Amino acid sequence: MPVDDLWYLSKPGPDGRRVRSERHGRGKRWRCRYVDAAGKSRARLFERKSDAEAWDLEARTGAVPETRIEQARRNLTFQEYASRWRLSREAGWAAETRRRVDSNLRRHLQPVFGPAPLRAVTLTSVLEWLARQLGEGKPKSSIRLYFELLDAVLSAAVTDKLLPDNPCDGVRLTKILSGLSRSPKWVPTDDEVVRLIDAVPDRYRAVIWLGAGQGLRLAEALGVEDGPRCFDWSEGELHVVQQLRYSPQMYGGFYLSGPKAGSSGTVALDPAVAEQLTRHIKEFPPVAVELPDVTSGEPVRRVAPLLFVTRRGNPFNDRIWSREWDKWRTAAGWPATYGTFHALRHFFATTKITAGEEPQSVQHDLRHATLAMTLETYVGWWPKRTKQRGVVGSALARAQARRVRPAT
Repeated sequence: MPVDDLWYLSKPGPDGRRVRSERHGRGKRWRCRYVDAAGKSRARLFERKSDAEAWDLEARTGAVPETRIEQARRNLTFQEYASRWRLSREAGWAAETRRRVDSNLRRHLQPVFGPAPLRAVTLTSVLEWLARQLGEGKPKSSIRLYFELLDAVLSAAVTDKLLPDNPCDGVRLTKILSGLSRSPKWVPTDDEVVRLIDAVPDRYRAVIWLGAGQGLRLAEALGVEDGPRCFDWSEGELHVVQQLRYSPQMYGGFYLSGPKAGSSGTVALDPAVAEQLTRHIKEFPPVAVELPDVTSGEPVRRVAPLLFVTRRGNPFNDRIWSREWDKWRTAAGWPATYGTFHALRHFFATTKITAGEEPQSVQHDLRHATLAMTLETYVGWWPKRTKQRGVVGSALARAQARRVRPAT
């Protein structure tokens, strides 16, 4: 429900200044867009921005009559609606379809989504459910069947104006189940990472630790600087806020920009990585390099104390790094095709996954924009749980063994 300024275009002109729209000076200036109680997109105009923002806040909370939904509809649970959905449609189904749909709803959807209000089912909750299904080793054909049933129920809820949209629309199920689009082609083992560390000169080993131990991309690791901008040593945190780039045409050489795809973030600093970085800073003091910083949007020239530079004190460009990397990779026995620095990021992610970390935690540490991206990339690495047999029988047997029989 954004508040729009109708007198100016949202995109600035070539000189960076605001551009007047055709409506400039005519009619009410501020527009508030919202979705009414029936699920239809609406708009309301205001003279003053403060009035528009105040009304927008009330619309977001459902306090204004235009957006208010009856309490009964707001609290309708997934289980209640799914049962009504099934009963209203099963007249035209075959007996086997009736049995299968009823069973899948009761066994696979209602235990997860049933108790919560229908409107509480979100894209994130659907993705979390898919991740658990994969982690439990459910057949992909079964997962697809359950998902299609969930999609049908939620799609009907949108048609009935109970939901503004269907969260399943944001799920690319084929990519999640196949993992072919993003899945790493090769991931080094811990022994192979150690061999690479041994092959790298001591002054550059901490770069490898940032890739393998923190999941940083190469440009992010080379852009790390000493000081509070990147480190909070007392809290044990690493701020990934920049990467080192090289463009003679735009900035005359090296410059700092935001991480790829806006993946800035603060992550926990692994103690082993912190130890390596502390030693590196002591043995190879940071080098002050003056360069443009465009992380905030506008170029600002400043001095950055970079942790990693060449022996001549210059930042690494792609050509110089590739030449050195080829030597180190060959010495470590890494494959030429897929043995890139990015393989260290894959090692970081898969090590966390196989150790049992939750998908959301891995997503946070990788700074992926969405949970779907994490699942699509590493879908084949989530550990499959072995289904235990005889759990109930064993529990009853133990209870019987503890039972004190009366004297005869």
